[in-house]
Amino acid sequence: MPKVTPENTETAPEVIPERLPVLPLRDVVIFPYMIFPILIGRENSITAVNQALEQDKYIALLTQKIPDEDFPTEESLYKVGTLARIIQVLKLPNGLMKVLVDGLHLIRVTTFIPTDSFFHVEFDVENQDVVPDIQLHALTRQVGSLFHEYVKLNRDLPGETLISFENIASPIRKLYFVASSLHIPVTTKQKIIEHPSIVDQYLELIRILTEEIEILNMEMDIDNRVQSNIQQSQRKFYLQEQIRVLQQELGSDAELPPDLAELKEKILKAGLPLEVKEKALEEFDKLKTMTPLSPEATVSRNYLDWVLAVPWNVHTPDVLDIESARTILDKDHYGLAKPKDRILEFIAVLNLVPEMRGQILCFVGPPGVGKTSLGRSIARALNRRFVRLSLGGIHDEAEIRGHRRTYIGSMPGKIIQALRKAGSMNPVILLDEIDKMSADFHGDPTAAMLEVLDPEQNCTFNDHYLDVDVDLSRVLFITTANVSYGIPEPLQDRMEIIEIPGYLEHEKIAIAQRHLVPRQIREHGLKGYDVRFQKRALRRLIREYTMEAGVRNLEREIATVCRKIAKEVVLKKLKPNNKRKTRRTISVTPGSLNTYLGVSRYSDKHADRTPKVGIATGLAWTSMGGATLPVEVVVMKGQEKLTLTGQLGEIMKESAMAALSYLRANAERFNLPHDFNADREIHIHLPEGSIPKDGPSAGITLTMALLSALSGVPTRGDVAMTGEITLRGEILPVGGLNEKLLAARRARIRTILIPGENKKDLVEIPAPVKENMNIIPITTIPEAIEHVFVRGARAFARKKKS
Repeated sequence: MPKVTPENTETAPEVIPERLPVLPLRDVVIFPYMIFPILIGRENSITAVNQALEQDKYIALLTQKIPDEDFPTEESLYKVGTLARIIQVLKLPNGLMKVLVDGLHLIRVTTFIPTDSFFHVEFDVENQDVVPDIQLHALTRQVGSLFHEYVKLNRDLPGETLISFENIASPIRKLYFVASSLHIPVTTKQKIIEHPSIVDQYLELIRILTEEIEILNMEMDIDNRVQSNIQQSQRKFYLQEQIRVLQQELGSDAELPPDLAELKEKILKAGLPLEVKEKALEEFDKLKTMTPLSPEATVSRNYLDWVLAVPWNVHTPDVLDIESARTILDKDHYGLAKPKDRILEFIAVLNLVPEMRGQILCFVGPPGVGKTSLGRSIARALNRRFVRLSLGGIHDEAEIRGHRRTYIGSMPGKIIQALRKAGSMNPVILLDEIDKMSADFHGDPTAAMLEVLDPEQNCTFNDHYLDVDVDLSRVLFITTANVSYGIPEPLQDRMEIIEIPGYLEHEKIAIAQRHLVPRQIREHGLKGYDVRFQKRALRRLIREYTMEAGVRNLEREIATVCRKIAKEVVLKKLKPNNKRKTRRTISVTPGSLNTYLGVSRYSDKHADRTPKVGIATGLAWTSMGGATLPVEVVVMKGQEKLTLTGQLGEIMKESAMAALSYLRANAERFNLPHDFNADREIHIHLPEGSIPKDGPSAGITLTMALLSALSGVPTRGDVAMTGEITLRGEILPVGGLNEKLLAARRARIRTILIPGENKKDLVEIPAPVKENMNIIPITTIPEAIEHVFVRGARAFARKKKS
């Protein structure tokens, strides 16, 4: 606490210097008539103090607006400060300096004069002559009364502070003593000396004291309430401990607290399986001997709440009417014949057998084809409750199997949570994106799924948290995935995989007309405005504004059109047809799509049928469906090497090497020089380089493009192909045939070369996909040459010597 300058000491110098060095203060305000120690360490501050000592020991004390600023500027210093005299300087071993200053008078800076390392200032001395009157006397008494109350409430101020205050007679000294003693921010203290008159400074001090006393009273009230609560909790704890000891002595739980008595009644009436009931009662016996405030009691209570939340004996009755189920499935989804038939077969078996295990279905298909919504429709058709669990990004086994009860906050896994949410033991649980799970140091969640999806094991599924067996055999599990290769083989073995292919154009149009357009019109409030999408508009929307196997982006574009129409309706203040005499139709035409959606995003053009050298068209499978894959090859003079570009994966690079090796080994057969690659650089490029590409099915396409570039013989532009090759020239089977044929149809390519072993897969391809398509099975590269090149195999025949 600062000391007060004795009142009989001269506080103002006889001759006040016109210019003084400045000592900037970080987080303190020095008031006049106060002796205060200052610890300084900045080089500029030490230099200012040294200069003051060399002259007349007078220095200007100005507080910084930004305390952390090491080199304060003119703008970052307050202009009102204190003229002080340096009484004592003590240099400390660590390079710091302790300076004892005596505040003399308030000053107001008029001019800052910068030097190399600190400021000098020119200033005016504030006139603080005190004229005793009734107002000043009243203000002094009011401050004294408030200061007495402040000291009594503030634990950090000793009682001797009041004695020092009472020994001061001068009103101005009392003012600055109180101001310097308050534990308030520097900015608040600075406001006091910024006022020009003593009366205004007193009024500001009274305001500050009043606020601080209110805050201290509030803090004391809060502290008293906390102490009271602690005492009550301690008393309750002692009483409960006494009750617990008495109950142990009596060996009875007749006098259980109401909450525990209610919990035990729930356990007895819940109809739990015998093993679960024994486990719950055992945990209850532990709980009633624990203190309610202990962490262990919280863990036990949460455990019992979860045990009671599982619907152990609740089963919803199945609706086994096949025709009704067929109607629901057909109403909700267009097409999807194979998964619909599978569900109807399941319902048919349930009509004959009361319980049936082993129903684990996996819908695999590109995004937007209706896998998730199909699961919801299945639940509706069976009259079962539906729960969806998203498995994408799960990397912890405990998310599936639950956390062990070793810490506060542990909880069951997602399977038990799904049963609780469903409220029955036979719901339809959709495990969405099962191919997106990953493993790390927490464990492998796919390993936990092996038990969940195994019909021979899930009847005794053991969650780590509940630590009792749970019967999942009556749950209908449906999983979804975009690709089957992302699912581990042991997990695939436990599921019946049903491929859901992408939609054809006519199917997308039908889905849009039956489901997407009506839903978006309803959701955007346009039901009464007779909004109609022409079939030609939907066709153009599919071809030029979306590029997908499903219909998710199609619905998004339809929603965009509906928003534009809604905006038009509001701006033009159009009334719905039920409030109009004449009916108005808002028709969406192919031409109006440019107005609603802007220019086309994708070009609806046929494949370039012009024969070209060094180019062949392949067919690729992606998670979004099928796509055409043009392969470009150029041969140029240079270092003998093979360059591959277009962000190709390792398997595709190996296919390119295999194609080149086959041609080198059979150069004579194709009328190529045996050293065709000597001093030649062969560059293979697959356009759209920002998209990663991989897989073996481009082998035949790479071979045809290479052969065309090396021989100069053009390839046909209306032929696409797919197939893996061997060094012997054989063509091996590939997957994703349905999606690849769809891609060829979108590109208006009608001649397709497929591996001979894939011929049997054509039976599974829907007839509309194969319609007007010339699908040619091939088994060797020479067979492909006959169909790919303009002149067929004749283009590579040896010319007879004359």
